[in-house]
Amino acid sequence: MQVSCLVFLPLLTAFLVIMTPRRFSYLIRWISVFGTGLHLALTIMISFLFWAEAKGDGELLRTSLVFKLHLVEKISWFDSLGIQYFVGIDGISLTMVVLTSIIIFAGVLASWNVKERAKEFFALLLILVTGVFGVFVSFDLFLFFMFYELAVLPMYLLIGIWGTGPKEYAAMKLTLMLLIGSAFILVGFFALYYGSGFYTFDLIKLATANFPVDFQRWVFPMIFVGFGVIGALYPLHTWSPDGHSSAPTAVSMLHAGVLMKLGGYGALRIAVFLLPEGAKYWGLFFMGLTTINILYGSFGAIWQKDLKYFTAYSSVSHCGFVLFGISALNFMGMKGAVIQMFSHGIMTGLFFGLIGMVYGRTHTRIISEMGGLARVMPWLATCFYIGGLASLGLPGLSGFIAESHVFLGGFFGHSLQSVGQSGALMKTFTLIATLSIVVTAVYVLRGLGRVFQGPIENAEFANLEDAMLSEKLSTGILVVVLIVVGLYPSILIDVIEPAIRPVLNRLAGGL
Repeated sequence: MQVSCLVFLPLLTAFLVIMTPRRFSYLIRWISVFGTGLHLALTIMISFLFWAEAKGDGELLRTSLVFKLHLVEKISWFDSLGIQYFVGIDGISLTMVVLTSIIIFAGVLASWNVKERAKEFFALLLILVTGVFGVFVSFDLFLFFMFYELAVLPMYLLIGIWGTGPKEYAAMKLTLMLLIGSAFILVGFFALYYGSGFYTFDLIKLATANFPVDFQRWVFPMIFVGFGVIGALYPLHTWSPDGHSSAPTAVSMLHAGVLMKLGGYGALRIAVFLLPEGAKYWGLFFMGLTTINILYGSFGAIWQKDLKYFTAYSSVSHCGFVLFGISALNFMGMKGAVIQMFSHGIMTGLFFGLIGMVYGRTHTRIISEMGGLARVMPWLATCFYIGGLASLGLPGLSGFIAESHVFLGGFFGHSLQSVGQSGALMKTFTLIATLSIVVTAVYVLRGLGRVFQGPIENAEFANLEDAMLSEKLSTGILVVVLIVVGLYPSILIDVIEPAIRPVLNRLAGGL
């Protein structure tokens, strides 16, 4: 029952929020904080249970073609349709669950001052995160898709009601594009259901099916592109900057920190795992698109004048590293992709939380209208710079661990594609992608310097207050995680490595 508690505790918290009379707005906040804090504690407990059970997974999975799941719960649901309630945890799932639990707790703390329709806001936020947790632990494709839609649909209301700027346009654009992606995913799932001959949505059982090569070659891009939409794959990324810029603080944190990771997670867990021949056929094509992703986002960030758009384009670039590492189809690249999902989630969660705090004080997000804010907001400025240094890959922070794995996977990692012209193309794409490091350093240091350094240009900003206690706790947690993972990456690597082995073994055609 531990995994089900992970999924449904946020839903229970949302129910308690809904049942609380509107006049007790302060209590609504405390219920949300307590519920997400309890969830974080439960996540830590389950992490220890997982580590105790999974000690021998490394050797066991060295030749395995299926994932080794722990804390499994399997209940018959619709037998006639091959649908069941099937949840469990492996190393990739645990990494994503820990990320989500940290981000939602920090996001609720960062939203302490939400006053407009606070009950509905926190309830929708908790329902959204219920869907996210469900996706990360589901191993039945029908259940997976159900939770996936539950995670996506509340975004429309959260942005359309509590957002800023052209929020209705941004909410509609985001929802329509993600629903188009969902349609691609659904077609792919039904193809797997019928094409397997098993008439089941069980991911583990589908892994034993012998899908023809021609079948894999048309189903793989359907699923990869479907997940690529939410992962901001070029040229299907255009919803992301608008959605980020209009979303309220906690929603931006969840959106960039967690929701976009559903794309990389689904592409690796389902598309590459179940359709290895399709992955090998299309791998270089998608690596080329993700290379454009990385550079386009970096150069786009340079020209932004709005602090949220600045971070949104940076997020598009860094999400490109996730899909780039997966497209490399080798151990180093995929490991880097999962680490990047975690690192980027914490980093962008921190960025968008900080932007919301700065905007709440200055009432502007225009970079040119700021300056010298480090004098009055030393805590927020320090956290911004740590996040920025993680973004540009400074050694000692988690961004360096993630990006170095991705680049090494693209350039040196042994892959089934790394022969002849394909190997040369992979190296070429990797060299082009590494140019983003320089571009990232330019826009991060220039942008943060313009906002926080120099004299205070607006006299009204001279008396602004620094972060309050709840904000310090929210941002402090995220900063600590960036540093701890950067200094002790084995915390993640030891968990992730065994879970990637079955994917690689299937790519190799079995061992």
